[in-house]
Amino acid sequence: MFIFYDLIFLVFALIYLPVYLFRRKFHPGFSMRLGILPKALEFNRPIWIHAVSVGEVMVVQKLIAGLKAAYPDKKILISTVTPTGNRIARGIAAGDDAVIYLPLDLSFIVRHVVEKINPSLFIMAETEIWPNLISYLAQKKIPVLLVNGRISDRSFRGYLGIKFLLKPLLNKISLFCVQTKTDAQRLMRLGVLESRIQIAGNMKFDILDYADTTKDYPDYKLKLGLGPEEKLLVAGSTHPGEEEIILAIYRRLLSEFPRLKLLIAPRHPERAAQIEKLVIRHNLKPIKILQLNPTPNTNNLKPVFILNTIGQLLNFYNIADIVFVGGSLIRKGGHNILEPAALSKPVIFGPYMFNFRDISGLFLENKAALLARDKEELELYIKDLLNNPAKGIGLSQRAKSLILQNQGATARNLEYISNYLSKKKED
Repeated sequence: MFIFYDLIFLVFALIYLPVYLFRRKFHPGFSMRLGILPKALEFNRPIWIHAVSVGEVMVVQKLIAGLKAAYPDKKILISTVTPTGNRIARGIAAGDDAVIYLPLDLSFIVRHVVEKINPSLFIMAETEIWPNLISYLAQKKIPVLLVNGRISDRSFRGYLGIKFLLKPLLNKISLFCVQTKTDAQRLMRLGVLESRIQIAGNMKFDILDYADTTKDYPDYKLKLGLGPEEKLLVAGSTHPGEEEIILAIYRRLLSEFPRLKLLIAPRHPERAAQIEKLVIRHNLKPIKILQLNPTPNTNNLKPVFILNTIGQLLNFYNIADIVFVGGSLIRKGGHNILEPAALSKPVIFGPYMFNFRDISGLFLENKAALLARDKEELELYIKDLLNNPAKGIGLSQRAKSLILQNQGATARNLEYISNYLSKKKED
């Protein structure tokens, strides 16, 4: 079976290699993906937690804190795939905890890394299927657990086609803590035993301390030079194709709302230069956040702020008057709407939210966010919220209430993990 997976992986790697080179994905830590771990790292049967990128790392942050409190003698090892996720993970890691890149799923690399780390437990966030890694961990009798699991509509259709391959692999996973009843039902249709599945809710609701209303970020208003009468529209986690739409809408809105400012936060900050050119093409003034003057005077400009750094989006969501969450006007599947909603901001997203199907559906059902089906509707919603601030307040209040009602998934995941480990110890 290992040979079969290796062949598939190698064929895929050879096909994808030119794209990988073109997108400059070979980062300084890539050697770890080849199984070359830093010599200074020492392991003593740690709890290994895998979180592929930024979103998943943020999701497991409180889970890690809970595991450290419950098992203080255990060190934590966090693995990621993306450099941005790795950077965030290094900020979370404390003391003797370690952060690495996940090894490529080739049997000889996986075996070397697992033998070196020798974890006591492997926990993966969301739904990451790595056949060789999961198989070898199971062979070594190292429990594999899934937290915050979900199966998207698209993934489920694909998985059904290879159920005969997937079923034996999935049943090497000891415990599935999933977000919804739908996710549980899909796993059972793929052949997972019901006894291995627990419905725990969505840990994304627990990322921030949403009950904390004392935080404020006045320096960020000063950073942008915003006066008391000025409004800020933040377009967060945008992708190519969306910035053009946002800029065109903003140009038209300026004639009616001359004090409206725009901040674009691309999903990938390295695209800042590309967005800068788009802004200039629209006869607006691009201002990158990293190059911003300490006390800018933007009163006589038509500025468009571009967030070209990582880890500050929440700060700018907090001073926004309206938030559009990107990846949703195009077929990317959307991004996390909970962060701006939790900060009491009226949130708008587009029609393509399939990666956040349950969350977006819940918000729409409770009239806690707005769905713009196209660019015309997006413009109408922004204009309506600017003309009627009370509507925005109503949206944000319902959103905040909804978030508070749905918290607690992290604690439930911790409980299920603890129960599993206790039962295993008894066995």
